[in-house]
Amino acid sequence: MKQPFDTFDKHKVILGLSGGVDSTTAALLLRESGYQVTGLYFDIMEENTEGRKAAEETAHQLGIPFIYRNVHSLFSAEVAENFCREYIAGRTPNPCIICNPLVKFKILTQEADKAGAFHIATGHYAKTGFSAEFGWTIKRAASRKDQSYMLYRLQPSVIQRLLLPLSELEHKEETREIARKSKMQNAEKKDSQEICFLQDGETYAEYIRKRGYPIKEGNFINKEGEVLGQHKGLLHYTIGQRKGLGITFGKPVFVTRMDEKQNTVTLGEHEELFSREVICSSNYFPSSESSRMPKRLDGAEVLAKVRYAAKPAPAVITAMPGGRIRALFEEKQRAATPGQSIVFYKGDCVVGGGFIE
Repeated sequence: MKQPFDTFDKHKVILGLSGGVDSTTAALLLRESGYQVTGLYFDIMEENTEGRKAAEETAHQLGIPFIYRNVHSLFSAEVAENFCREYIAGRTPNPCIICNPLVKFKILTQEADKAGAFHIATGHYAKTGFSAEFGWTIKRAASRKDQSYMLYRLQPSVIQRLLLPLSELEHKEETREIARKSKMQNAEKKDSQEICFLQDGETYAEYIRKRGYPIKEGNFINKEGEVLGQHKGLLHYTIGQRKGLGITFGKPVFVTRMDEKQNTVTLGEHEELFSREVICSSNYFPSSESSRMPKRLDGAEVLAKVRYAAKPAPAVITAMPGGRIRALFEEKQRAATPGQSIVFYKGDCVVGGGFIE
């Protein structure tokens, strides 16, 4: 039987500790605020000795307890397989968005429950908040590095327990300076690569091939369906791509569409990448804890991001048959890419989102 929240110790925190400067600084700030911090390292590889050692040394230098969890099997089933399937289908996934609710925050809450700790924490640049309209939500951070987009699929029961100590830091240099002042050995450590489960120097295509997925060559075509040449396999391309196509026309051409059934990559002009309309599915709305868009949001004006690095832009969202959602932007968006997420905001609050079709 699960222990009720009101019996948990609100001074105890289980922190996701990678050994990088963000999670290290988060630990320093939590400790400074009087929390009893325990560092938790997630091993998503079969055995990442180097990563474990770095995290354990950081915990030792911080003077906090350390927990090691090998989550390779869970990560492989929930994140790595999805990553491979999406790329093979000509979509461009964001594995962090899948990992956060299904692996990282799942394990954090499990360990917090075991320890009787109310709070969990990470080194993400985002905020949490509660409102009468939307309940517990993720909110945008002050930082230009705002990572609220990555956390849109978290459940309110997780957000309620989540501490994000870096939420008020505006620049990464502020984070490093806090670590420097505490003489942390990783204060100058470089940020980890975008896809954290690839080996050094390994491409995502090599990783997918290594996992046994077949890569089929096919045709480049134009919007009229005329064959222009041969591509190396859908996973090598993404919407909006111009470089590395292996084909020249004497003028810039871009990937504008990919078709898994026909195994074709459509090339076209730059202006063909822009559209006001984006359709998404497999949606999630924290306030309803489901894929169903709350009625009050159907037809609502929101701010929406079609990728992590995009600026939030005004749009109107409406429900469509089959649980899909249509976002109609005031201004055309460039290269809304199938497999990436579109995330909806009301003010600074994340109110939901889904995967772009």
